[in-house]
Amino acid sequence: MKRVFSIATLAVMMAAFSSSAAMGQSQKEKNSNDWMKDLTSRITLNGYAQGGWSYQDPNGNKTNAYNLKRTLLWAKARITDRWSFMFMHDFSSVVQEYYTDYRISNDNSLTVRIGQFKHSYTMENPMSPTQLELIDVYSQAVLYLAGEGPDPLNGVNYGRDMGVNIYGDLFKGVLHYDLALMSGQGINRKDLNNQKDFIAKLEVKPYDGLRIVASGYLGTGCAVNDSVVKWNPTIKKGDNYKRNRYSVGAEYKTHPYSPGQYKEARPASIRAEWLGGKDGEVGSRGGYVTMSVPVVDALDIVASGETFDRNTSVDGWDQTNLTLGVQYWFYKKCRVQMQYTRCLCGEQLGKDYNWLQAQVQVAF
Repeated sequence: MKRVFSIATLAVMMAAFSSSAAMGQSQKEKNSNDWMKDLTSRITLNGYAQGGWSYQDPNGNKTNAYNLKRTLLWAKARITDRWSFMFMHDFSSVVQEYYTDYRISNDNSLTVRIGQFKHSYTMENPMSPTQLELIDVYSQAVLYLAGEGPDPLNGVNYGRDMGVNIYGDLFKGVLHYDLALMSGQGINRKDLNNQKDFIAKLEVKPYDGLRIVASGYLGTGCAVNDSVVKWNPTIKKGDNYKRNRYSVGAEYKTHPYSPGQYKEARPASIRAEWLGGKDGEVGSRGGYVTMSVPVVDALDIVASGETFDRNTSVDGWDQTNLTLGVQYWFYKKCRVQMQYTRCLCGEQLGKDYNWLQAQVQVAF
């Protein structure tokens, strides 16, 4: 009898231990699943690629080439409801952005950003290439004055820099401000002088769809290359030089038109901006007007006129581009574009020429 009782007791203890172990394992799995679910809910991944074909005939030199312009992937982590971190890499070039945002106020009136990011000078520079209408993306004036690329003194910086930025919305979103203290040397590059550049931007939205924007840039550049271009020949590599800019502009968008569940909803829009700047003693200025109008289903007509004078003191360094094209949104954030541009060049830049482009954009 004692043996039977002992065996029964042992069986109950083993069953209880087994049940407890199973419950413990189940709890561990639940905790692990909860942790993974929380982690994945706080991280978002986005990316896009843009590639296509281009034909040009400047000064009779015909070029006909395929290109892959951009392949970007970025991750944004929401650490808390107020604190986030972002990292962006362009697989066809370099690390583009890494910064952290901390929202100090409850009403979005004050947020601090620290790191490397797109600065706020001009209307177009902070905008993603996936949003902009032109295949060549930014106007000549924005490309040069915002540091997107073709300035040999400042190098290729994709409109980005390292620094500290405070921004926010006031009066229920009617006024947006953006103030930044930046390195001025561009991305992935140590500052080469002791000066920091100041950028300020104010944006007013008097009513739905309309925004009026003014921005300014006060800085001291340190040349990363000799100024081999003839419109600014006196600045040499390592020289500090005045690098100031301004811009004023406006944009109007209608209510978005939606062609269907799986295609991009988009408004008719028109955006115009005038910009100017000074590098050393050489002034430059230019502007653009760009519009996009939905016509049928997911098809838009795109038109743009833009001009830029690289040296306002010397004749012949200006160029005007007139563009007409179409774009078709075949899925959300995904489109096919075709555009023709007539480039009218000042005498210092050569003869007028034609530019035909096609591009596919895939984004998520």
